[in-house]
Amino acid sequence: MKHYNPTSSGQRARIGIEYKKFLSGNKPEKSLLLSFKKQSGRNRKGRITVRHQGGGHKKLFRIIDFNRNKFDIPAKIKTIEYDPNRTTFIALVCYADGEKKYILAPQDTKVGDEIITSEKTALKPGNRMCLKNIPVGTFVHDIELIPGQGGKIVHSAGSSAQVTANEGRYAHLTMPSTEIRMILADCMATIGTLSNPEHVFTNLGKAGRMRWKGVRPRVRGTAMNPVDHPHGGGEGRAPIGLRRGPKTPWGKQAFGVKTRKNKKYSDRFILQTRIHKKRK
Repeated sequence: MKHYNPTSSGQRARIGIEYKKFLSGNKPEKSLLLSFKKQSGRNRKGRITVRHQGGGHKKLFRIIDFNRNKFDIPAKIKTIEYDPNRTTFIALVCYADGEKKYILAPQDTKVGDEIITSEKTALKPGNRMCLKNIPVGTFVHDIELIPGQGGKIVHSAGSSAQVTANEGRYAHLTMPSTEIRMILADCMATIGTLSNPEHVFTNLGKAGRMRWKGVRPRVRGTAMNPVDHPHGGGEGRAPIGLRRGPKTPWGKQAFGVKTRKNKKYSDRFILQTRIHKKRK
């Protein structure tokens, strides 16, 4: 981690990542870039459906290969790069046939390493294979939920799931959320933990850096009028009143409400729900 000299109030508390230690410093591959028009939280009618979005620095989207469907063709890591659209680093790999792809960069991989996708291969960070062939206790990421669909879960910086059992058609995985889930053993997963685990310790230092990321300010409900928020009104700093808990601006319970459907199709695959930590 990098601590900055307190040359200003914004620098005093700032804690960043020393990118020079991890990244190659190369410009992104032009053939794997896309540009999108910013929506700023608006739907097709121009109405804001997601609040607190807007502005932000310009950024291009990197096309990530979540399928990794070039089986038994070795690839070499050419560069490890920063991606403004995600917390983990990405790696540019070049396959033996000359094709270039971006993948999520696993931890403990470096430029020049060789990786491969196969039904069964060596237990090496970056290699991708079927869950049924991965030993119990191995940490994996970028996991499929349906065979051939491409990786759908465990994509954030420093995260990984652990294979805890292999029984018949299903593998049991402990998710980063502590949930234990069954996934078809024919699904593919990448070996190792994702890069940039220090992301959780970063401190932006000032509000302006959130604006650069496209996040607009949020106003506390207690600072509003009663007409604008259930917490509003009162003289001075007033509590939320005789309510059993905090409310959203639309009067619904804000904390402790289950948002998952009662009869969701994937309920039968969840062996143990996640462990909820008590709020301090």
